Amino acid sequence: MEGKTRPAATAAEALQRMDRYVALGIVGQHHVAQKLGLSVTDLTCLGFILEAGDEPLTAGDLAQRANVTTGAITGVLNRLERAGYATRRPDPSDRRRVRVVADATALAPVVALYAPFYQRLDALFADYTPDEIAVLTDWFTRAAGEARDHLAKLREMTTD
Repeated sequence: MEGKTRPAATAAEALQRMDRYVALGIVGQHHVAQKLGLSVTDLTCLGFILEAGDEPLTAGDLAQRANVTTGAITGVLNRLERAGYATRRPDPSDRRRVRVVADATALAPVVALYAPFYQRLDALFADYTPDEIAVLTDWFTRAAGEARDHLAKLREMTTD
């Protein structure tokens, strides 16, 4: 597959487009969360639970991925369980820990809300070569690391 010619762009223009995409994503997450009767944090955590697939996350792993405290994760898991989206199961290798799994039967509304958008994104990715997708993947991975580091620094700041 040969890549398409892309318009030239500066880093500043790319950041501006990223800001627009992130802003739309935030609004979209709020809308989806409302439709599912969840908070955005709960929805974000549900996404990480689904992403884990056959390797269920521990509550601590989930807290780390979502960048929230383990105390906050307890509340998230309580709400996800009450809503029927996830359950906690004892970790087979360490009974003191729990693993979190999605309830497959309760996920139909989640899939129904996201599937059309993901189909559109799949079609968009079809316009890019494997090398271009590799660059995008690398950039998103590294940008997420930078965002995580920045968030940690923000949390360390004290207000006077």
